[in-house]
Amino acid sequence: MATGSDHTRLIVLRGNSGSGKSSVAAALRAAYGRGLAWVSQDLLRRNILREWDRPGAVNIGLIDLTARYCLDSAYHVVMDGIFCADRYEPMLARLRDDHRGLSRFYYFDISLDETLRRHATRPQAADFGPAEMTEWYQPRNLLSSVAEEVVGESSTLQQTTDRILSQTRLLAAPAVPPLRRGPAHPATAHPATAGQASRDPATAAPAAATTAIPTTARPAIAGPGAAATPDTAGQTTADPAADAAPATAGPAAGAAPASA
Repeated sequence: MATGSDHTRLIVLRGNSGSGKSSVAAALRAAYGRGLAWVSQDLLRRNILREWDRPGAVNIGLIDLTARYCLDSAYHVVMDGIFCADRYEPMLARLRDDHRGLSRFYYFDISLDETLRRHATRPQAADFGPAEMTEWYQPRNLLSSVAEEVVGESSTLQQTTDRILSQTRLLAAPAVPPLRRGPAHPATAHPATAGQASRDPATAAPAAATTAIPTTARPAIAGPGAAATPDTAGQTTADPAADAAPATAGPAAGAAPASA
């Protein structure tokens, strides 16, 4: 069933735990502001359903429905997660085929050693460690039926964010829904938004006492959350799918992107 419109953008970020997906998703949200929904696999599978990641799991359909609802409500969507090809590819391929607007998929091809290094700096390091990360790691788990842009480990957070913004033309996309879309907080704004006038009509000038209150946009999907749970059927170890929470994302400095 067709979803979204000619104006909506669908951005899908895939890769192993600790590869940088959530940091990039948070940076995209900061750059665009209101009107970009963040659909996180961690939030829906682990926090809402507390479900193990297995073939045919309920979270696969819930992720699909959430993304479609946001697109049909005129939101752009960024999805992030491990999204193992053997379990999630059919859903992702259908979503790509059904989306009326521009869809771009990105795979974060990061070595095991680098994901371990980044993981050591994350809060999730207290929940699971190198042994679990090594067990869960899947090298170059690309989709076979969907074209993906490969992001290498030498690409910094800033470079990856700039690349996606350029290729998706996200900042030029219509501000939808039209009300209450504003720039990101100054502390986290992307350089592309620096110096821009506010796009949010609600912040243009103080409203008079008799001015009608504008309709508030539906809230976007929040970023990932709480503690780890087993990731695959039959596992007794912790869940690897915990990428960095949005609050930890920030601009990168140096050759390597911020951990996610």
